[in-house]
Amino acid sequence: MPNAIIETRSPTRMDLDAIQSALRENKFDGWLFYDHHHRDPLAYRILGLDEASFVSRRWFYFIPAHSHPAKLVHRIESGKLDALPGSKAEYSSWQELEQKLETILAGSKRIAMQYSPRNAIMYISMVDAGTVELVRQLGKEIVSSADLVSQFEAVLTESQIATHYAAQQKLDGILQAGWQTMGQRTRSSLGTHEFDMVTWLLEAIEREGLSTDHGPNVSVGPNSADSHYEPTHASSKPIRPSDFVLIDIWARLANNPNAIWYDITWTGVVGREPTEREQLIFETVRNARDAAIAAIEKAFTANTPIAGYQADDASRELIRNAGFADQFTHRTGHNIGTSLHGNGANLDNLETHDTRLILPCTCFSVEPGIYFPSAYSGDSTAFGVRSEVNMITRPGKAVVTGPRQTELVRI
Repeated sequence: MPNAIIETRSPTRMDLDAIQSALRENKFDGWLFYDHHHRDPLAYRILGLDEASFVSRRWFYFIPAHSHPAKLVHRIESGKLDALPGSKAEYSSWQELEQKLETILAGSKRIAMQYSPRNAIMYISMVDAGTVELVRQLGKEIVSSADLVSQFEAVLTESQIATHYAAQQKLDGILQAGWQTMGQRTRSSLGTHEFDMVTWLLEAIEREGLSTDHGPNVSVGPNSADSHYEPTHASSKPIRPSDFVLIDIWARLANNPNAIWYDITWTGVVGREPTEREQLIFETVRNARDAAIAAIEKAFTANTPIAGYQADDASRELIRNAGFADQFTHRTGHNIGTSLHGNGANLDNLETHDTRLILPCTCFSVEPGIYFPSAYSGDSTAFGVRSEVNMITRPGKAVVTGPRQTELVRI
């Protein structure tokens, strides 16, 4: 569960026909894109615009479901949308902007924007409240573009899916070798510590032709109860026999901006068998992970729509019934794409109520966790367990892309 990192990528060509087909399928009259000072990175990627371009004035781009697009740009930045098809209108004053925006939206009623009611899915809410008010005052119904964004941001090509599997094979091998190295070092006179193992894993990632943005996380004992712990040279804890260890590791093929990430978390114990408490928590997390996987597999096999929140519910219900609801403090999973945290549906009904559908040809993590950051009644040891796998969906099928951890690693 690494922190989200904002990434940019090279512009790709907008698929106007596909966008208009999606608008008609969803019974939307159009999709209104709007930006000022790069407030909406989604718009740049979906439209194929340069994310690094200079933008000092507001622009609008409207794609209607049945006719030609229309642009509205400021006169001193009149060429801002010239790479896109459609007619162009220019403005200077705010009065002219509002009048011409009303003109280009004429005849359209139900309009998608990067908006989420009550900011429920904040990853989509890029349009400011004032602009929403303006469009509504023009007599338009604004609907969320959330599922449209998923379709044009999160759906992967076959070549992209292949890069995920290539990273999976390499990273799984690195992790297994890492456990072996950790065991050897803990049994030697030199020993090892968290940051030492992070350095070893990073060197292995580079040797295998992979890259990562930060991390990985090697978390010992109480540190495993912090789901976003990141060891540094100064804070690194020694890894000793009898310790509990969590490794969260993620990478993708290097030098390929279209490559898809692989992101996993495993846990283990050093030089001993797990305690009853550790075994109980691991089995609960493992079963919660598999419950979400099963719900997704069943839905795709039956061609039944499933939203991100529903997959989260399947996992969270099992942990709640086991009595550990308060210790499961994050969503069940996140979308994965060319960004580690992508713009498709997350498996989430805790941090957000994610109503976005899990679409075919998308990738995402499944990673429930239970954490005891301080001494818990019945166990004096602070620790946490998370079990993370990735899934890829296709029409009629959903699969886990790597091995599932079935028992705690004996290191």
